[in-house]
Amino acid sequence: MKLRWFTPVALSLLGALALPAQTAAFIPPVTGIAHVAYRVADLDREEAFLLKLGFQRSFALTDKNGKITETFVKLNDRTFLEVYPQTDPKQELGWLHICYESPDLANYAAAIGGRAGIKPLSVHKAGAGNLITAFPDPDGRNTEFTQYMPGSRHMDDVGQHILPNRISSVVEGVEFAVPDKAASRKFYEAMGMNVTEANGGLRVRVTVTASPWVQLSPVGTTPKLYFRVPSLKKAEAQLKAVQITVKKDKKSLTITDPDGNLLVFVEGK
Repeated sequence: MKLRWFTPVALSLLGALALPAQTAAFIPPVTGIAHVAYRVADLDREEAFLLKLGFQRSFALTDKNGKITETFVKLNDRTFLEVYPQTDPKQELGWLHICYESPDLANYAAAIGGRAGIKPLSVHKAGAGNLITAFPDPDGRNTEFTQYMPGSRHMDDVGQHILPNRISSVVEGVEFAVPDKAASRKFYEAMGMNVTEANGGLRVRVTVTASPWVQLSPVGTTPKLYFRVPSLKKAEAQLKAVQITVKKDKKSLTITDPDGNLLVFVEGK
C-alpha cells in the first residue's frame, strides 16, 4: 500500500524537478534580420547610390561633436542597412556584421549563454533606443541581437521613409565565407537556428520560414547581400533606368555599390 501511495508522489516530484531543465532548454524565437552593417569610404556617395534603389535614410546617430557615426537606411520597417563611415584608412571597408531580431531578448540571451562558448554582453539600451546584446562568432566577427522598443528611433519611424520606387523590401539572405564549417554549425545551432549543408557550405535558416537565410560559404567567397524582387525583368529595367550596371544570369541580377560590395537580386514572392 505504501508503495502504491508513494509512486504518484515520486513521479510528480520527478516531473517538477525536470521542469527547470525543460525551461532552460527552450530558446525564444528569432524573428528576422534587423540590420546588415557595412563600412563605406564615402557616406554621402553610398547613400546616393542606395537612394537610386529606392532606399532612404531613416535617421543618423552622431557623436558629441555632431559628427555622424552611423546611419540607418530603411529596407522595410523592421530591416535596415546600418552604414558606418570610414574614419581611419586602416578600417576595413565592406560588410561588418548581421543583427538579428528577438522579441524577448533578455530571455533569449539567457537561454543561449554558455552554449558553444557564447557569452552575450549584458542586454542594454543602445543609442537608437532599442535593447541590444552582442558576442563574437567563431571567427571573431561581431554577432548582434536587438529587441525593438516603443519610442525608439526605429519604431518612431514606422511607415516613414518608404519610397514607392523601392526595388525590393525583402532581404532574402546574406552570404559570407567561414574557414571552419564544424565550428560555424555548432555556433549557429547554439543560437537555435536550423543549419543544413548547401552549395558547398552551410545554409542557416534564421527563422522558422525559408528566408531570411545566412549562407556560410568556403574561404574566398565574396560577401553578398541578397534581395527578393517579384520580377527580375522589372528589376533589371529599373536598375538600367538609373544607370546602374547589371550583371545578369538566368536566376539573378548582381550589382556593385561604390565600394565594390555585391548586391544580388533574386526572383520570388
